[in-house]
Amino acid sequence: MKNFLLLFILLTVACSDNKTPAKNTKTPKEITNTFNAVNKKGNTIKSRFNLPNGFKRTKVNEYGNFLRNIRLKPDKTKVFHYDGSIKSNNVHEGVIDLDIGKRDLQQCADAVMRLRAEYLYANQKFDEIHFNFTNGFKCDYNSWRTGKRVAINGNKTWWESKTTPNNSYASFRKYLDQVYMYAGTASLAKELKAVNIEKMQIGDVFIRGGHPGHAIMIVDMAENPKTGEKLFMLAQSYMPAQSIHILKNPNNYNLSPWYKLSEIKETLITPEWIFTRDELKRF
Repeated sequence: MKNFLLLFILLTVACSDNKTPAKNTKTPKEITNTFNAVNKKGNTIKSRFNLPNGFKRTKVNEYGNFLRNIRLKPDKTKVFHYDGSIKSNNVHEGVIDLDIGKRDLQQCADAVMRLRAEYLYANQKFDEIHFNFTNGFKCDYNSWRTGKRVAINGNKTWWESKTTPNNSYASFRKYLDQVYMYAGTASLAKELKAVNIEKMQIGDVFIRGGHPGHAIMIVDMAENPKTGEKLFMLAQSYMPAQSIHILKNPNNYNLSPWYKLSEIKETLITPEWIFTRDELKRF
């Protein structure tokens, strides 16, 4: 009974982050950009989304390069929920080519953790793959891949050796599902470090930890070398679990999917959530 009670509490915390409707519920209209924003033949963020005149993509580290070159599904692909239903709000410009899973797990914070973990796994940086559960337990992939599994008794959580070592991608995905079950915006917000918005980088996260809460990741950036103006692009999942998608810009239809950093005065308005400028954090 104690095990069941703790499981229920953790699942409630992890999966209830977005059960309250977002503050900004307006769906962007279909728009015509003043520049040719979309290259329909492009299959990555970098090749799919063009830049406005005068802008160049920023120099990035290995992590930023990974996100910028992550594969997208074909243009006009719809956003699907985990159960196969289609997301009703048309808030996206593109869909990232990653599975959703078959359970209602990969929501907002989970998508952020997924993108971070995919980069680390692809580059075999296994010792850097770890996320905290809501109760503070550190769930690290190194323990998982050696055959250990999470055990729970009352309020205690620990590792137990259960199976043989396995580095396969299928096992890695099961590890992520385990993380999704017990982590959420509340726990992730505590793990990440606050960043001055003027020092924004690809891979940074706008996050509000809580119940409800939300998280979105910056997946590309550009800058005008003459004016210093900076642009950024955002990706999210939402509730229920759904495809990770590139967000439209409801504030500047002619610039979508790019956002202007200079337009963030006190708040960042996205299609389904409003963040304050001090809610930017980094792994």
